[in-house]
Amino acid sequence: MEGNKELRTAWEFVEKTGRSVFLTGKAGTGKTTFLRKVVEESRKRVVVVAPTGIAAINAGGVTIHSFFQLPLHPFIPGAKIESKFAFSKEKRSIIKTIDLLVIDEISMVRCDVLDAIDSVLRRFRNRFKPFGGVQLLMIGDLQQLTPVVTDEEAQLLSSYYPTPYFFGSRALSAVDYVTIELKEVYRQQDEKFISVLNAVRGGHPSADVIRTLNSRYDPRFAPSSDEGYIRLTTHNNIANSYNEKQLFLIDEPLHCFDAVIQGTFPEYSYPTECRLELKVGAQVMFVKNDPSSERRYFNGKIGVVTDFYEEYILVQCPDDDEKIAVEPLEWENCRYVINEQTQEMETEVQGIFKQYPLRLAWAITIHKSQGLTFDKAIVDAAAAFASGQVYVALSRCRTLEGMVLATPLRQDAVITDVRVEEYIQGQEAAAAASVCRLESIKEEYYKQLLGELFDFKELASLQKRMLSICTEFPSGTVVGLAQRHNDILNVLNEKVVPVGSKWQRLIMQKPYEEVSSSEFSLRVRKGCEYFLAELQSAYGEYLEKTKDIKAENKDLVKRYGNAWNDLHIELETFKILLKAMSAVPFSTEDYLRERQLAVFEASGFVPKKLKTPKKPAAAVKAPKEKKEDTKVTTFKLYKQGMSVKDIAKQRDLNQQTIVRHLAHYVAKGMISVDELVPASRVETIQEVLSGLGSVKSLAAIKEACPSDITYQDIVLVIASTESPGA
Repeated sequence: MEGNKELRTAWEFVEKTGRSVFLTGKAGTGKTTFLRKVVEESRKRVVVVAPTGIAAINAGGVTIHSFFQLPLHPFIPGAKIESKFAFSKEKRSIIKTIDLLVIDEISMVRCDVLDAIDSVLRRFRNRFKPFGGVQLLMIGDLQQLTPVVTDEEAQLLSSYYPTPYFFGSRALSAVDYVTIELKEVYRQQDEKFISVLNAVRGGHPSADVIRTLNSRYDPRFAPSSDEGYIRLTTHNNIANSYNEKQLFLIDEPLHCFDAVIQGTFPEYSYPTECRLELKVGAQVMFVKNDPSSERRYFNGKIGVVTDFYEEYILVQCPDDDEKIAVEPLEWENCRYVINEQTQEMETEVQGIFKQYPLRLAWAITIHKSQGLTFDKAIVDAAAAFASGQVYVALSRCRTLEGMVLATPLRQDAVITDVRVEEYIQGQEAAAAASVCRLESIKEEYYKQLLGELFDFKELASLQKRMLSICTEFPSGTVVGLAQRHNDILNVLNEKVVPVGSKWQRLIMQKPYEEVSSSEFSLRVRKGCEYFLAELQSAYGEYLEKTKDIKAENKDLVKRYGNAWNDLHIELETFKILLKAMSAVPFSTEDYLRERQLAVFEASGFVPKKLKTPKKPAAAVKAPKEKKEDTKVTTFKLYKQGMSVKDIAKQRDLNQQTIVRHLAHYVAKGMISVDELVPASRVETIQEVLSGLGSVKSLAAIKEACPSDITYQDIVLVIASTESPGA
């Protein structure tokens, strides 16, 4: 990121300002990498959501609808989703303390969904600010995949929105957000191919661009099974039908593998087939990165199944010398929770999906290819039906040479939306202006947070609501109930809210150098002491004494309880926060942290242990202690008497990897091959090696050996021939 100007700028906006960001860019420009950096390194409290289950799993977050408890039907502006008290206390606390909401694949999010998010956030946070004052990081490319809108939904939404795209959101239109476009492409390196893709992405490819693409059209192209081509199609039924046909044509026994599902894991989030059907010779794609240190495969890598074993499936990938022993992996379905000990937001595993990280891959849909990269692909986009589909398909390929068109590409197949084009043009000028003001925006962020410390309008609003409900109680229920709350409201309106507003105006009028000075910081601390004293004087212990009110009207009692709870949390949050900030000089980091802790404590989450704050990305890190070489660790365990299987289990690696580690020491003469391979097998393999001469292919050696001899045996014996003592 250090060498990428746009990524550095995006980090500055996200981490050092409160300005919302739309991070966009061509395919392969590093959007997903940036998301991971934010999650891992940001000092802010981050929640990641995505529009689909698979996108959420891939982003390490949760779905928009599950986190915000949204209905599946369209949201109508002004409508209430459901009672806020349908949200758990923990969920309400999480929402109240979000600093940064990351929405991945924003291009697939409808405008009404953003407004629904706004509605939820306003109820739990600042009702006067869009999205409750939460900073947004929206990641995606409008010129790739677009929101799915049925005809009925389109008809309904057209009465309220000019466009179904996310930028049609009413709440977002009230947000001064910055658009940052990533321009450096990492996926492709060929400048000619990049220019072709840019033209398609722009929606107006020239005749020359179309001719260049159609030079890759070959209707008779029939790749061999070992070339690793994957077909990208527009519809699920086309891809599924093609895969089923290819699997049927293979004259080998069918092997079925059922996923192991624990806890809650919704079907729409399955990362691969629940029932995986494979044969020797089946073309497959890895659907997860190799979690081991070997990094033998990645999400999107293509290979062919060569054999089945009890504990793994053997896959041969083009251009790889060694076959990969693939073992089942786990995916987690998570939700956000609060750790009561550390007060940090964590992901809690709700369910586990365990399956081989493979799927049939003679063909997949363009939608499922989103985020993947292929060395070789056959593109069948003649039936493209959505804006950006053709671009997504073409941009999955690393090179023009690695792409074959199944059908010629017409200019009208490159579908664009004029609304997207107009929006992008408008954002480019606005983005340039915001980037030029970055330093001043950082200063505004400091002043904004400082002003929030003295913003008591929400407290007064909740107090007014409390008074309104109290007036409905019979006069004899609680003596002076309404009058007492009226007196409190008067104090807020005379001594708290207007003084706080005066502080806010003062902060915004003064230059940053002055409000960030030590002298002004001292004034702020005294201001915190003033407001704390006024709140304590106004309320005393009155709220606590009037928590439970009895009356015959059950609905009235319920509304009173809800209003009391909201007011109590808001009041206690301010008291805890003001007390904390009166003791230390103001800084954005301290304020954000103390605000979060205040909310948790006021909500009933009492901290027992505080997490050490994360260091800023730019901070100088102490040199890390050099880790022990992974082969050395394996060697030590082996010398302790552990078997290959036991070592693999303890280290969470596959047996093939462990064998390669031990082969290293066999070659060095530190382990005798006879310890690992029976003498009869050693002799047989040595004879085969002698007969084959210079042939080094493991597959050829395996084929020449008896069936009981494994690849592991062969690897170890070959290593022994390289041993100094051999």
